[in-house]
Amino acid sequence: MKPGLGLIGRKIGMTQIFREDGRPVPVTVLSAGPCTVVQVKLREKDGYRAVQLGFEPADPKKLPRPVLGRFTKANVPPQRVLREFRIPQEQEVALGSSVTVDLFKPGDRVDVTGTSIGKGFQGGVKRWHWKGGPQTHGSMSHRAPGSIGSSTNPSRVFKGHHLPGRMGNQRVTTQALEVVRVDAAQNLLLLKGTVPGHEEAIILIRKSRKPPRLPVQPPQGKKKAAAPQAAKAPAAKAPAAKAQAPKGAAPKKGS
Repeated sequence: MKPGLGLIGRKIGMTQIFREDGRPVPVTVLSAGPCTVVQVKLREKDGYRAVQLGFEPADPKKLPRPVLGRFTKANVPPQRVLREFRIPQEQEVALGSSVTVDLFKPGDRVDVTGTSIGKGFQGGVKRWHWKGGPQTHGSMSHRAPGSIGSSTNPSRVFKGHHLPGRMGNQRVTTQALEVVRVDAAQNLLLLKGTVPGHEEAIILIRKSRKPPRLPVQPPQGKKKAAAPQAAKAPAAKAPAAKAQAPKGAAPKKGS
């Protein structure tokens, strides 16, 4: 994980906004922060440098005493969601301070981490995009996996074989999403594109780890050599006049 302070938020949903030139942009609206610094971890004591952020106030009556004691020791209100963010050694963060959406600005690129929507137990056609069997001529096997192993050698099924199983419900990170708009008054963050997870899901927002992909330029064909200019045809000469036989010459035979 690349060090860098981030935010905890919730996914609200998707909509579209219009840029100044009138182009529509599909965006995901996130309710991000404010997050409270609950704990600061040091390399000398904990072995690494990080901060623990809290998101959304929690009811103290619903928290166990050991957890409630951590908030009392840090002198911060109880928080419902706790997540850690690695930070560089030189970055200083005060205990009990607040982190808001002002951490980002329009045009920034962020990585968003969440849990993808679970789709339950699915077959190989939907899970791994199998082609499937024949649909006509009396075939009785349309979406079944069929034979998956060898008989004599190696007499087993290789590990990692694509088979039916649970689909979704995994930790997913979408990288290099563009920050389109920041609403500090309502703690809203509008990102271009989609974000993993269902509505009201908890997500983590960090500054992007790598630059966005540049658009692929179509290959340009070789330029055709310019056709040489046609040489000017020489002017046609007038047909030479037939030489007249001198007077008194004998005519040729057969004439």
